[in-house]
Amino acid sequence: MSPERLPHEKGFHISWDQIHRDSRALAWRLDGRGPDGGAWRAVVGITRGGLVPAMIVSRELDVRVVDTISVKSYSHQSQGDAVITKAPQADLMGDGEGILIVDDLVDSGKTLELVRRMYPKAHFATVYAKPSGRPQVDTFITEVSQDTWIFFPWDMALQYVQPYRGTD
Repeated sequence: MSPERLPHEKGFHISWDQIHRDSRALAWRLDGRGPDGGAWRAVVGITRGGLVPAMIVSRELDVRVVDTISVKSYSHQSQGDAVITKAPQADLMGDGEGILIVDDLVDSGKTLELVRRMYPKAHFATVYAKPSGRPQVDTFITEVSQDTWIFFPWDMALQYVQPYRGTD
């Protein structure tokens, strides 16, 4: 990447259609892989980015028990230490056995590492994965380079974007 470009300018733009297709593909990959005869007891979405994929996965797999865990690790475009701001129902979670935890992206892996310590037997699935975070995820759909910034549809508005290389 040229030095005059900011890291987030190597962008991978995801449309609503694309996140829907990729989340369905994630569900199909997870189908029948739960420990309880192939079924999952619950889907837990990591907020905020994991809410849309978690809803799609739970719908596709017909899992009616859905909860959330809120983890904050970003402030604007800078990453900090992951902090849990809301935990899922304790009586549901146990050690995570039979629980499918879903997020949109694993980047550095800090968020999933924190959640995995709490629920070591849960299955961790993301739609997108970067190399640094891959060891923390059990199942994912698409890998992107570490220096790519993913623009999700809930973060975007339609506007002109400069080409990655040059304007000639």
